[in-house]
Amino acid sequence: MNIKVFSIEKSGDNHIDALNKEFIKMISKSASVEDVVLFNKQIAKAQVKGAKEAKESYTKTYEPYLKGYNIALDVEGKQCDSFEFSKIFDNEININFFIGGAYGFNKEFLGKTQKVISLSRLTFAHKIAKTVLYEQIYRGLCIKNNHPYHK
Repeated sequence: MNIKVFSIEKSGDNHIDALNKEFIKMISKSASVEDVVLFNKQIAKAQVKGAKEAKESYTKTYEPYLKGYNIALDVEGKQCDSFEFSKIFDNEININFFIGGAYGFNKEFLGKTQKVISLSRLTFAHKIAKTVLYEQIYRGLCIKNNHPYHK
C-alpha cells in the first residue's frame, strides 16, 4: 500500500515535524508513506490576493497528483470515527490525502476526489492537522491489522 499526504505549507515547527516523522516511521511497518509539502511563489502571491485566487492556486498545484484514490480533508467533509476511517485501507493500494491551504479547497477540486472527510469541525494549523491525520492513518492500519494500539 502506498500512502501520500500532500499539504500546502511553509516550513514550520521542528517539534511537530519530529512527531510526524515518528508516525511516518510507525506507519511504514504497514505501508509506504510519503509526506509531500508543496508551496511555491504562485501560491504565496495568490494568498495575498484573496481566497478565490488562493483556492485556484491550490487546485492547480494539486491536480497533477490526483492519481489513485484521492481524499480531501475539508471542514465541510464527512466526519467519521476511527473504525470507519480504517475502511479506507481495505481495498485501496494508492491513497492520496490532500490537506487544503489556508483558504481550503474550491468545489472544483473537491469534485475531483473520491472522498471528502473532516478531521473535526475545528480549524487546525496545517502541521497539527497533519499530525492528527498521521495518527489516524496509523490507528486505521492498526485496526485493519488487529494491532492493539487502537484499544
